[in-house]
Amino acid sequence: MSEIPDIKDEVCRTALLMAVKRAIETDRSDHLFDDSLAAQLVGETGQAWREKWEQEDSVNSLGRALRIQFVAVRTRFFDDFILSVLPEINQIVFLGVGLDTRAFRLPFPPETRLYELDLPELIQYKEAILQDKQAKCHRYAIAADLTQPWSHLLLQQGFKVGVPTLWLIEGLLMYLNEAEIHELLKTISYLSADGSYLGADLVSVKSWRVGSQHQNGLISKHWRFGTDEPEQLFADHGWNASIIQPGEIRANYGRYAVDLTPREIKGVRRSFLVTAKKEEVTVQQLLNIK
Repeated sequence: MSEIPDIKDEVCRTALLMAVKRAIETDRSDHLFDDSLAAQLVGETGQAWREKWEQEDSVNSLGRALRIQFVAVRTRFFDDFILSVLPEINQIVFLGVGLDTRAFRLPFPPETRLYELDLPELIQYKEAILQDKQAKCHRYAIAADLTQPWSHLLLQQGFKVGVPTLWLIEGLLMYLNEAEIHELLKTISYLSADGSYLGADLVSVKSWRVGSQHQNGLISKHWRFGTDEPEQLFADHGWNASIIQPGEIRANYGRYAVDLTPREIKGVRRSFLVTAKKEEVTVQQLLNIK
């Protein structure tokens, strides 16, 4: 095995945090998914975080549950979404893939082509660890800065524009600014044939603003975007989006026991899970793109 490079960029290191939480979830007897590779991907830094959390939560089972519930539910929710559209889709793109291992653990038909894009630092780290593992599909790891032009890199690896595609943008959009998000969605829509699907997650304006002010936070201090109108954000780019909050019936899995504030009440901290299908973009929608 080649030497494993360090992950030094702070935003890239948030992918380690997510992998630690997936490893913890996998070790539960009632786990929502089995990500056996997560423990290998966390490295020494991630293992140190896990040991610190276990010490802090040793006398607080509720705290332990709250620490991982969102990542556990989000992962399972998008697992279910991916599996639900597989009969229609055999081309998939994960943008901001981080240390995701779905290519190795979900039952993809072997002809499926799955493209994983993220920053070079993360791709190099992940490939050094997983290079001897066999994916369940045709997997292409592509190093790319998604705030810069990237579609050509996808096309060079055989991506077919005329084929319906499933896009997953998990744990990415809150790290981009508004202009970067619109450019990303514009590119995705241009590359997407009718009948394509999209999954994403977002935070509200309140969550973004509060989180970005907490400089001690390992994750939220890097957030640069939030919205209270995710349906409109995706509609502007030709996607018919369905929005659900973690904790609602279809995104609970027995892990949340909270009363959610109604959507019409603004100024509340909340998260959104998005599933969408490609609709024809009208001239007016193109004019609305900011």
